[in-house]
Parts: sequence; C-alpha cells; structure tokens
Amino acid sequence: MKATWNGEVIAQSADTVVVEGNHYFPADSVNPAYLIPSDTHTTCPWKGEASYHTLRVGGQDNRDAAWHYPAPKDAARQIAGRIAFWKGVTISQD
Repeated sequence: MKATWNGEVIAQSADTVVVEGNHYFPADSVNPAYLIPSDTHTTCPWKGEASYHTLRVGGQDNRDAAWHYPAPKDAARQIAGRIAFWKGVTISQD
C-alpha cells in the first residue's frame, strides 16, 4: 500500500493493518521528513490516546493528517508502532 499527498509518497508498505477502514503503516515505512509533531491528542475508548502529526510537503501543511497510538490499549495492540493518515491523503495499492 502507498500513502500519497501533494504529489509525494509519504509511506509505502506491503504490511499495513486495517482498523476501522484505516490503513496503519509501520512507522519505519513512513518518510519522517514529511512529519511534524503536533500538540493534538484524541482519545478512543478502545484504542487509547492518539497523537498527531502535520504533513509538510512542498511547502504546504496538512494539519494533523497523520496519527498514531504511542501506547495502544490491549484491544488495539496490532497498531502499536504504526501510523495512519486522513485529510486528503490518498491510500492506494502500489
């Protein structure tokens, strides 16, 4: 699978985990040059607390377009160490 935004590949991996329709990519398959840590956090009752990143590509920002669960609850342990995307990021087969 491949995650693209603003004409650039943000992440690419054959090993994604799909939860609630979102592909979670292994953290090492995501290009860290495009990620800027955000202060945004949300809480999911069964996954835990999510932390967000803004994507910066070609001088444009996509605020909080990537998220991960630094310490997911046991029910979501399969997404530990993985990052997912939304807000216009295209997920496609590579």
